[in-house]
Amino acid sequence: MADNPAWARATDVHPRVVALFVLEPELLTAAGPHRRRQLLHHLHALHDSLRTEGGGLTVRSGPAGAAVTEVAREVDASVLYLNADYSAFARRRDETVIGALADSATAVEIFHGNVVHEPGAVLTKSGGLSQVFSPFHRRWQQTAMTPWPAGGEAETITVPGADLPVPDGGESYQSGGEAAAWARLNDWLERVDDYPDTHDIPGVEGTSRLSADLRFGTVAARAVLDVVGTHSPGRAAFVRQLAWRDWWAHTLAERPDLPYRALRPDYDRIRWRTAPDELEAWKQGRTGYPLVDAGMRQLAQTGWMHNRVRMVTASFLVKDLLIDWREGERHFRRLLVDGEPAQNGGNWQWAAGAGPDAAPYFRIFNPTSQSQKFDPDGTYIRCWVPELGELDDKAIHEPSKLGPLELAAAGIRLGDTYPEPIVDHKAARERILAAYKQALG
Repeated sequence: MADNPAWARATDVHPRVVALFVLEPELLTAAGPHRRRQLLHHLHALHDSLRTEGGGLTVRSGPAGAAVTEVAREVDASVLYLNADYSAFARRRDETVIGALADSATAVEIFHGNVVHEPGAVLTKSGGLSQVFSPFHRRWQQTAMTPWPAGGEAETITVPGADLPVPDGGESYQSGGEAAAWARLNDWLERVDDYPDTHDIPGVEGTSRLSADLRFGTVAARAVLDVVGTHSPGRAAFVRQLAWRDWWAHTLAERPDLPYRALRPDYDRIRWRTAPDELEAWKQGRTGYPLVDAGMRQLAQTGWMHNRVRMVTASFLVKDLLIDWREGERHFRRLLVDGEPAQNGGNWQWAAGAGPDAAPYFRIFNPTSQSQKFDPDGTYIRCWVPELGELDDKAIHEPSKLGPLELAAAGIRLGDTYPEPIVDHKAARERILAAYKQALG
């Protein structure tokens, strides 16, 4: 509530407001258990915060077009305030709501509380969205922020509605609510100056862990930018990631098919393999490549994965297994607690080489050398692939190269307690290069 422009305008202009959240069955079904559980924990915390002000959260079940118009009619609402989202689903939803209210006395005001700069605000000199990130970033830094309202002291009222579902079993990825999000941000301030040295190392707490808060809006990107600042190299490097986040949101606003269609059309000519067993082995963390397996198991168990490992696991699916990047995008988006179409779709296109300013197709991560470089002592691997824990710091990155006695001493039986590699990386590299060259001419 502290950094939400729609809420601020409503409470500043009106003496009474209704805080409405619509539970969309389609979205709840599509979300995996981690994101659904996190959302519900945040909503319960929001409800408790609103109750301290004498009201509470009004909850209705979707679809939103019907639910919002019902509440607007029940309370004779003069204005509906909302923060825009840019996915195809969100845009259809908002257009339906606005259309449903068109013949009523309820006006609509839209804000952009989920980004630093709204789509259309950061443009090239010719008036378009940059297809290369670096010039976008320069313009992003120079662009003045659209002012946000200051907020007021309105009374929050509730109207009858649905009960908030109780989160299913298990703890949420993070503590719910705005206060917990700010606690995470303040904790990050103690570590952010080390960001350039630590952010690629999955075995340490070198990243902010704010991605889910930004995704749910428990803290606004503008608030993060304001608190962190850019007065050290670490802070500037971290804030650059907020610009990446905006760039993908702006790209999605222009291209709602971002999660489904290659932004470079030639890349949709690639002949992907249909390999369900290998896809399932990747999802389960049973590829025989320890860093890949560690990342996929972390995702399955927690709903989160370190960014460096996201790049390695994505490259492995696309480049080593020659499986369509959209398979990975769907799997990540379902399980990631911070999963949403702009960032997830954009980053998968980057991994496949199919998006703007993407990694060139011939950039292929070697999963073993990535493991040796970024998890040199095997801390991350030992956490998520404990069956390899008795191997020494060198052997843990490539158990398939060990002899029977070394494996037996560590309690490992390849093909039984830990899988043989499902693909030879060197051969896979030649295969993917040939497939790309054939498609791209």
